Amino acid sequence: MSTVFKKENLFIRIAIGFGAGILLGTLAPQFSIDAKVIGDVYLNIIKMMVIPVLICAVMTGIINSANLGSLKRVAVKTVLLYVVMFLASFAVAFGVAMIIRPGVDVVFENQPVYDGEVGGPIRISEVLLGIFPDNIFEALSANNILPTMLFAILLSAAIVSIGDKGRPLVDVINSLSEAVFRLLSIIMETSPIGVMSLMAFSIAQYGTGLFMAIGKYILCCWLACIAVYIIVFLIPVLLYTKIDAKRFLLACGEIALMTLSTTSSAATLPTTIRVSTEDLGVPAAISDFTLPLGCTINMCGGACSFCCLAIFVSDFYELNIPLAQFAAMAIVATLINMAAPGIPGGGIVLMTSFLTIFNLPIDLIGPIAAFYRLLDMAFTTINVEGDIAANLIIAKSEESMLKL
Repeated sequence: MSTVFKKENLFIRIAIGFGAGILLGTLAPQFSIDAKVIGDVYLNIIKMMVIPVLICAVMTGIINSANLGSLKRVAVKTVLLYVVMFLASFAVAFGVAMIIRPGVDVVFENQPVYDGEVGGPIRISEVLLGIFPDNIFEALSANNILPTMLFAILLSAAIVSIGDKGRPLVDVINSLSEAVFRLLSIIMETSPIGVMSLMAFSIAQYGTGLFMAIGKYILCCWLACIAVYIIVFLIPVLLYTKIDAKRFLLACGEIALMTLSTTSSAATLPTTIRVSTEDLGVPAAISDFTLPLGCTINMCGGACSFCCLAIFVSDFYELNIPLAQFAAMAIVATLINMAAPGIPGGGIVLMTSFLTIFNLPIDLIGPIAAFYRLLDMAFTTINVEGDIAANLIIAKSEESMLKL
């Protein structure tokens, strides 16, 4: 029993809540529908944390990584490569998800209906006005994520630019970040109850067809991650660096053993650095910079997550999302991925914020949260494998590979 209540085993407690929700929804359907308010409160608490988490994550990432010194050129290359890899991953995942369509051809006892309005075609003028508000406090109160992130980025850059005078603010922001993420960690401990409520409602409302939909969604995410690994990582690395394929695959396999078991990029980082320097021959001067940075902002698994989620939700509720909207989603996903919380189940918060930005229903977050461990295994593995691939490409571009 003590194992179940360990902090790192939150997924076990969520699984228990998931099972309890199935029983409750089956045995007491009307009660489950009436008690959905508990799940709604859980989702509201998560939504409440989105803005604070994004602000703290963005600001601490900038103010604590500002001293790049002689690695400025490498830093620019690395960030640009990470952005390109993320967008390419989103495009590949989009193709896979559109082939599988995880929310299509699922039979429900009651067809899911969403009464909200999905954002229409994107206009550049509207996007710019939305990103650059005339009142940041109004944007904060309205939970407008993009202008909030822009303000956080600009303020962080200003703090860095004033040097030692900004040190008190740096300390305050770092302390605030610790407190916010601690609060988020506490809130995530309520996930088993929230998931139980949402799962009970889903079973009572939609029947067992929900399992088929979630199963197809998980399969879609894993296949998208595999396709991203082959198309975005493996092929470009082999063609550009000329590294031996077996050597690269063995190194990736060693990394995958860690990511599949820990589902943590940070916990895998020491292994990632060792494999890059010792097994792949990348100089420590490159690895020690690109890999920790990648651990923070290079989230190709997140591209798979957001893309598959958007298509799954839109198909589940039979919503028609314009192709231009998916392009906007790719840009938004690129921006918010740097704020991935380093706590168990933290990706659930980002998934919620992503759906909220585009006014998509978030009721499926509860059932998905029950299986998030299975999804996180794939997403984290792709995140770290992307760091390895980018590290090799950057090192090759600097002509500093030692043993390739």
